[in-house]
Amino acid sequence: MATEITIDVTQLPQDIRDKLAELELELSEGDITQKGYEKKRSRILAPYIPKQALAPKSNEGSASPSTRAKRRQHRRLTRNESRYHSEVRQEAVQQALAAMQSRPKPSLPMPSKRTSVMGRAPDHTQHDSGDSSTDDDSVGNEEGDLDDQDSGTPPERDRGDRNNRTANDTPTQQVLIHSDSSSTGSARETPPMNRPPKLPERNRVSNGTPAVGLTYANLGNLPGGNLGWEERPVHPIEHRSNREADRSSTGSNMKPQTPSSDQQSYHHQHGSNLQRNSRPEITDLVEAMHNLRTHGSQSSQPPDVTSTGQSRRVAPADRVNRFNQKRSQSSVDESSGTITGTGRWKVSAKIQQLLNTLKRPKRRPLPEFYEDDDIELEMAAKNKDPNAPKPEGSVMSPALGEQLVIPSGLPRNLEAAVQRYGSATFKAPVATVLDPNGKLTITLSYGKLLSRSHKIAFALLNKTGHKGESVVKTGDRVALVYPNNDPINFICAFYGCLFAGVVPVPIEVPLTRRDAGSQQIGFLLGSCSVQVALTSEACLKGLPKSAASGEVVAFKGWPKLTWFVTEHLGKAPKDWSPSPRVTDETPAYIEYTTDRDGSVMGVTMNRAAMLAHCRSLTTACNYTEGEVMVCVLDFKREVGLWHSILTSVFNGMHVIFIPYALMKVNPASWMQMITKYRASIAIVKSRDLHWGLLATRDHRDISLASLRLLLVSDGANPWSLSSCDQFLSVFQNKGLRPDAICPCASSSEALTVSLRRPGRAGVNATGRGVLSMQGLSYGVVRVDQENSLTSLTLQDCGQVMPGAVIVVVRMDGQPYLCKTDEVGEICVHSSATGAQYWGLQGLTNQTFKVQPQQADGTSVSDSEYVRSGLLGFLGPGGLVFVCGSRNGLMSVSGRKHNADDIIATVLAVEPMKFIYRGRIAVFSIKVLRDERICVIAEQRPDCSEEESFQWMSRVLQAVDSIHQVGIFCLVLVNPNCLPKTPLGGIHLSETKRRFLEGTLHPANVLMCPHTCVTNLPKPREIHSDVGPASVMVGNIVQGNRLASAQGRDLGVVDEESDTAKKYQFISEILKWRSTSTADHVIFTLLNSKGTVTMTMTCSQLHKRAERVACLLLERAKINTGDNIALVFPPGLDLIAAFYGCLYAGAVPVTVRPPHPQNLQTTLPTVRMITEVSKSVLILSTQNVIKLLRSKEASNVVDVKSWPLTLDTDDLPKRKLASIYRAPTAEMIAYLDFSVSTTGMLAGIKMSHSAVTSLCRSMKLACELYPSRHVALCLDPYCGLGFALWCLSSVYSGHHSILIPPSEVEVNPSLWLSAVSQYKVRDTFCSYGVMELCTKGLGSSVGLLKQRGVNLACVRTCVVVAEERPRINLTNSFSKLFSALGLSPRAVSTSFGCRVNVAICLQGASSPEPSTVYVDLRSLRHDRVTLVERGSPHSLCLMESGKLLPGSKVIIANPDTKGQCGDSHLGEIWVQSPHNASGYFTIFGDESSYADHFNARLVTGTTGEVYARTGYLGFLRRTENVQADGELHDAVFVVGALDETIMLRGLRYHPIDIENSILRCHKKITECAVFTWTNLLVIVVELEGNENEALDVVPLVTNCVLEEHFLIVGVVVVVDPGVVPINSRGEKQRMHLRDGFLADQLDPIFVAYNM
Repeated sequence: MATEITIDVTQLPQDIRDKLAELELELSEGDITQKGYEKKRSRILAPYIPKQALAPKSNEGSASPSTRAKRRQHRRLTRNESRYHSEVRQEAVQQALAAMQSRPKPSLPMPSKRTSVMGRAPDHTQHDSGDSSTDDDSVGNEEGDLDDQDSGTPPERDRGDRNNRTANDTPTQQVLIHSDSSSTGSARETPPMNRPPKLPERNRVSNGTPAVGLTYANLGNLPGGNLGWEERPVHPIEHRSNREADRSSTGSNMKPQTPSSDQQSYHHQHGSNLQRNSRPEITDLVEAMHNLRTHGSQSSQPPDVTSTGQSRRVAPADRVNRFNQKRSQSSVDESSGTITGTGRWKVSAKIQQLLNTLKRPKRRPLPEFYEDDDIELEMAAKNKDPNAPKPEGSVMSPALGEQLVIPSGLPRNLEAAVQRYGSATFKAPVATVLDPNGKLTITLSYGKLLSRSHKIAFALLNKTGHKGESVVKTGDRVALVYPNNDPINFICAFYGCLFAGVVPVPIEVPLTRRDAGSQQIGFLLGSCSVQVALTSEACLKGLPKSAASGEVVAFKGWPKLTWFVTEHLGKAPKDWSPSPRVTDETPAYIEYTTDRDGSVMGVTMNRAAMLAHCRSLTTACNYTEGEVMVCVLDFKREVGLWHSILTSVFNGMHVIFIPYALMKVNPASWMQMITKYRASIAIVKSRDLHWGLLATRDHRDISLASLRLLLVSDGANPWSLSSCDQFLSVFQNKGLRPDAICPCASSSEALTVSLRRPGRAGVNATGRGVLSMQGLSYGVVRVDQENSLTSLTLQDCGQVMPGAVIVVVRMDGQPYLCKTDEVGEICVHSSATGAQYWGLQGLTNQTFKVQPQQADGTSVSDSEYVRSGLLGFLGPGGLVFVCGSRNGLMSVSGRKHNADDIIATVLAVEPMKFIYRGRIAVFSIKVLRDERICVIAEQRPDCSEEESFQWMSRVLQAVDSIHQVGIFCLVLVNPNCLPKTPLGGIHLSETKRRFLEGTLHPANVLMCPHTCVTNLPKPREIHSDVGPASVMVGNIVQGNRLASAQGRDLGVVDEESDTAKKYQFISEILKWRSTSTADHVIFTLLNSKGTVTMTMTCSQLHKRAERVACLLLERAKINTGDNIALVFPPGLDLIAAFYGCLYAGAVPVTVRPPHPQNLQTTLPTVRMITEVSKSVLILSTQNVIKLLRSKEASNVVDVKSWPLTLDTDDLPKRKLASIYRAPTAEMIAYLDFSVSTTGMLAGIKMSHSAVTSLCRSMKLACELYPSRHVALCLDPYCGLGFALWCLSSVYSGHHSILIPPSEVEVNPSLWLSAVSQYKVRDTFCSYGVMELCTKGLGSSVGLLKQRGVNLACVRTCVVVAEERPRINLTNSFSKLFSALGLSPRAVSTSFGCRVNVAICLQGASSPEPSTVYVDLRSLRHDRVTLVERGSPHSLCLMESGKLLPGSKVIIANPDTKGQCGDSHLGEIWVQSPHNASGYFTIFGDESSYADHFNARLVTGTTGEVYARTGYLGFLRRTENVQADGELHDAVFVVGALDETIMLRGLRYHPIDIENSILRCHKKITECAVFTWTNLLVIVVELEGNENEALDVVPLVTNCVLEEHFLIVGVVVVVDPGVVPINSRGEKQRMHLRDGFLADQLDPIFVAYNM
């Protein structure tokens, strides 16, 4: 790592020391970047290096302590001024964080990021790249990185050197932050493990304890634990650079380095501390590591569930949990407090950490009794605090301004003013503009203004259309589109409109088609029916044009405009004069304003109000003719427009305009103009004062003695106070008079509300109040002590305007007058206010026509008041105090917070080190019936992961401590990525919109739902004292039907008759068919091209089965009852081998062959099934046997461990004499093994009698006869799929067309084409196949139609499944292929499970499947409430087919085993002759499955024996009538009992949560949820750029909270294909969980919600 020289500066020659001091001054004032500083410094010091010993790099530019102190002095001046800054706030934050330190808190788990996501600027184009220094951004940005800041993408600084700084500069280096972020590479890769961090020089005290004294300069350079989470040294943590290396490495690159001497002494003093402090964490870890060991006896790691090579989903595979693969156990070295092993923090350790953090309750406990209901949630959110302060004053009386006396000699209106000064003093200047270099470019005289505005007025009324006619009439609205640096053309156009009686609508120049907020401006123009836009030549050139026509492009949402250039117009005819055709009540101009969600409204100003406003400003500000005004504001709206365009011309003044671009280059330019022109008035924002302060090198020649009025336009901003104070303290000796500083309060609707009068005198001329923020949050004014941490110091905004009346009314509800000590909205009654929002009558009535009321409901007066949107109160002497705005107000849990206050606190946490000051947005979003605060800021490019995370953690504490409110979401984005307003500020509503739609692309996200959400519904209490008997009695009393349903009778087979006895079993039936219908084709196998690869008749199958039996008896010498594994691909060999086993008296076990591309996962499952099923032999084909013995396979499973393997391609030629061994009814026919979604391997025993019953009942239900064709497109290895593929055809004699699903992957149209070609009436498929067709054929339905594919023949299309019907998929499939004649009635689902492979199946003559809508919330309480379609919280469920003949189903409570009523959700229990005979084995926890096959009810018919399916569901009697005339009972499956998640006493089905998540962001392609130690973990697959990964974290958290009332604990964002899917297309969530906890997912991002 690069070391840097440290030189004792005192030893250097004087001139060198002077140079260094000057250089440091430049750095502190922002005249040079950090990099430039370092370069110059090393150049100056180069000659002196040999004389000094080299030492490790220290941080502050390696200066000596004395220089550092000097530099801090220089820097303090420039650092402490901020728009939002207040001394009180800085100290408050320090003290709050210091107080937090004393409380022991667990460390926060840091989010994990993939290397590729780190520190990289997003892929989308930079906004506004040339112009990145934004609104309130300090110009000399601390270290003065003007270069960094003004280039669109700030250069990445050398990260290596940041890591070696002492803690002096990297704030809380001692805070324990566990990062497994595979961070930025570079020198951070392998830190020495056992080295304690070095304490900062100045904080080290002789006895080894850190110093406590704090100043602002080292806020955040606190010693250990400033984060407040834990006072412990940090363990440097290894960052992974390369996953492969790091999986194999076990601590090899972590040899501790010998500490240097001063570190050893530190270690010695702090040794005991270190040991003591790190112990608790280590024990947690050890526990967590133990938790990770699996429940099986072997300490085995689940197979890796990810595919590293490709991102598409790997072949679906049944992954069995807990099978012995060796696990490299990470050893935990307790003495050193480090973890060896993979060298990263395990996920489970982080979760443990998160749990420790969440153990300590932060907010008020949940109120006791709640219903799970919206109104209750709302009430809980607005919980009234009984101890809250209440207003105690008397009701306020309206404040009156002095009478408006119009000075004599003023023009009678604005047009008259232009006429007067344009003829009498035509050479006098009206406006001067500076160019971006600060040179005077153009000056407009009053004479020129008069002639130009006349030309424009004439042209407007006569020349705006084509061919010289005009489309504009008096009273029409036209847009004024002029850039910020062109006030001269603007002022001419504005007055031209006034002369013509046309209404100007000034708007911003649209830069691109998709400008933030320009669409809203378009809506305003549309509603004002604007057809013409006036602009300048230069501006028109710069607008984006369409390539084809060369015309200006149509901006999104804008009406069609004619662009009209207002320069170089011809003279108006001599006899033409603008006729006074307009009355005082007609609109003069429309000013746009934006509300909090970004909607743009047009405030209409009529002529009388415009004139009255000019008069009252003239009186209040004492304006006189010829005065010089300097204006830094936007002249198109609000204060800039009123003073510099209207009132200045009204009084014949001269205005010097300073464009924003110049302010960025030379922030002192406005003061230089005051000096040069001896201006008496300046109109600025507090930002401009702040920027002016930073430009210290320009202060020498400035004189502000001529200034009598310094109007601070955003004086209503609570934080303008400190800018004013500091500006005065610095410039008082340059002639600035204290009484010249005049803050004012204003809004577009009410115009100027109040203004501090210049040259004021008297007791109440100005005022300031130190107010309690706690009080303000309850809307009450309470004076606080000067030194209080949670106070807000406000300055007044002056007195009421002349001729106006002000009242303060309640913010919510009716406009009742406030009490004197209550905060409310300021309302103004005056002749100078806006008249309406153009075209919005409803909003106009609410805002412009307010009648304040007394407490008893009577109106205060008949006058109508205008709401100003400003929140405040009246102080002594009629002074107006503003403490916030309606738009910035956030109401959280019944308390109100102001966005500006939160911004101030956030920025007081070391503002400049991590984020840019002016680039921050604070807003609230509504989640779960309450507002939640979000803070979004741009982070600096050189800020490391750890630093930004530390900063975020401290912001949380500071806001919590000072405002007593939690931040719900804290987001950092890359530099220049927040949307900007035209003047460079952050576009708040656009930022909020992007955040909510997930297009903001954050660099860091921290969500805190656990600490913020206090209005969750009450956890459900399970009443254990209510037994099943009382529930049953309750059901009977209420008249609820007990849930039970029956399929029709199987019919009686005469057991005694010979034929029945002879052909009872499936093997005998095949023998019988081989003689009676020998040549009947029973099977046809298709390949991906749709061609027949093989057919089999009854006799061919019989003969081949006999030869397989010979092979078994001759070669393998098997005994009756031996188990044989059949490892075949789907096809006819499998069927022949199955019957061969039956002939030989062996028990077949069908096993899916391993997938050649995915041996790692699939082979262990094959190995396991053969082992667990105790198979003595493997039967297979040559290719599969080769694969099992291949070198790749031997890396996964030991080749020697396989049992004897026989190849059916090599069958014996001669036939043995007596091979057939007849079965008995109870004999096991076959074993059926399958892996459940929870990763459990279970094998069931199917007896010969069960097989016969199953086939018989399917034959009856589906009307299967030898003449039928049935198409099967599913896997033949277990469950109903196997029964259909291997058993059903042989029993019923119908022709089965076999289509392996793997062939459909190659050719999606294969299955449907075959169905059409063979005119199939009944077809069976899996969800996987249905999804392949829906996704793969969406665009080619027309093509299939041309090929003649017709699905009208299909009577039943059944999806074979063991889950809740996927109704969205079946509906999409039906809709898509209805074009090919598929009847929507045909598509249905079936239901089977381990204990009974086919419980429900849609029969040939069954009524069509019914759907119901149930209430999701009641399902969580195990109740079934039917609701109407489309009602909130409704879930659509489809029945799972018709009960098979001979089956009976009841719904039972899985815990108490009592029978449920119809309105309860319970476990489905089944009684049927084709139930399995029991488990052969369950690999896993056997005890809990003992009663699955012989469960009995404890109420009602207690004698009957049922099998428990393990699925929750309910029964409904439908209106449909069955074939037998009975009403039809529908079975609805809701989900597997094993998969349900119990949280807060409520039962959740993962699929419901997942469906919500899939809807919340368009880039989420798949997701899965599971719980770990009561935390809800959500894994989402992201299809898109990695930089979009963090967008989904807030959206996922919000949607789960909103729809399911659950707080998400961890959000894991992964690549597509990571969520493991089994062969039936079901998610294996438990397997995913094991992979996550074992760190095998390679996530893009892991967020741990606080």
